[in-house]
Amino acid sequence: MALPDAMRGERALFSPATLRERHQAGDRGPLALLVIALLVIGSVLSLLFSVTTGASDASFLDVIANVTGSADALNMRDRIIIFDIRMPRAILGFLVGGSLAVSGAVMQGLFRNPLADPGLVGVSSGASFGAVVMIVLGGTFAAPVYTLMGIYALPVAAFAGGLVTTLLLYRIATSNGQTSVATMLLAGIALGSLATALTGVLIYMANDQQLRDLTFWGMGSLAGATWTKIAAAAPIILLSFAAMPFMARGLNAITLGEAAAFHMGVSVQRLKNIAIVTVAAATGASVAVSGGIGFVGIVVPHVLRMVIGPDHRYLLPASALLGGSLLIFADVLARTAVAPAELPIGIITAAVGGPFFLWILLRQRARLAL
Repeated sequence: MALPDAMRGERALFSPATLRERHQAGDRGPLALLVIALLVIGSVLSLLFSVTTGASDASFLDVIANVTGSADALNMRDRIIIFDIRMPRAILGFLVGGSLAVSGAVMQGLFRNPLADPGLVGVSSGASFGAVVMIVLGGTFAAPVYTLMGIYALPVAAFAGGLVTTLLLYRIATSNGQTSVATMLLAGIALGSLATALTGVLIYMANDQQLRDLTFWGMGSLAGATWTKIAAAAPIILLSFAAMPFMARGLNAITLGEAAAFHMGVSVQRLKNIAIVTVAAATGASVAVSGGIGFVGIVVPHVLRMVIGPDHRYLLPASALLGGSLLIFADVLARTAVAPAELPIGIITAAVGGPFFLWILLRQRARLAL
């Protein structure tokens, strides 16, 4: 006789495989804390590396001395380069990389599959569409919204586009409490293509000035980073960061199945709602200021999961730190590899993330029956 879902969930809690995974995850706690501490140090070093790398003659020690106020070691030209160009770019890169990586980790936990990623399943395309709507129509139909919200209009529009896409994706891919990974990927491709088509219509309607503003959307870039953009995106991204640790216990439980999570005291539907809104907000704000940067959300959580285990209490903060650091290094490579020209940062993340995604797909092929 078939067991009810609740009993199957309870048995899954005490299966040998589950107990072994929980034991391994517990054993990795000290290692996870060590990795997070190293990532904090690495994040600081990556920020300093980005700020001191480029055509300016300012050295690492000169920048440190100027920041700490111990000496005025920089001339006016170097101060402008460091504090008005490189530093906003480095901080924005860290925020964007961290938000994309954490969003990927949350989506993978929610869908219970390592193939979930905001870029791959169309969330980034939906966010891009929302941002393009505001850029192209901000002087006409969307003018009241732009006037009311000011610098926050673009991130909020991108958040709305990402939220609608995420809700549609979850609705299509989930049936009877079970999420089909194949359906999720195919629905993500369809929704992303639809959003891209609508974005193309708006680009066709754009004037020359708007077209120049939209050029970086295709492959992503941090070239337009300013303190104003940081002021617009940082509050939304930081609020998303603040909300994500509270989801860690629920995401840990939901990996055992929704029935098991419910019997462990997790409000599954509320967790889903918070996760969807948080991912949409983080992804939308990131896309609004950097364009579409893919594969960060799938590479970073997967690498960390192999090192520190699947416990989201450690996985989420580690993803934020490693994602931010990796995007900073990718940005440094983008602006120095072909200097004085600059590569779109999306090319670099795609060159690394594409083969990595294929490797994950091949590992999952038997389970997915693709």
